[in-house]
Amino acid sequence: MAQISKDMIIADIIQVDSGLVPVLMGAGMHCIGCPSAQGESLEEAAMVHGLDADNLVDILNEYLATKNN
Repeated sequence: MAQISKDMIIADIIQVDSGLVPVLMGAGMHCIGCPSAQGESLEEAAMVHGLDADNLVDILNEYLATKNN
């Protein structure tokens, strides 16, 4: 099973599972389609949006774990 880390680029996270897009947007990261997302790490994007990167990683990995069970 794939694992998400905060140093992963947003575009790479979306390639792991496109179902992560609504999870990211629901967490307040509405910039998924913006050009910056193509080269920005999850940690960098979280910082810009005032989000806790570690918490976001937990949410994303929980989604993946739930989906794979």
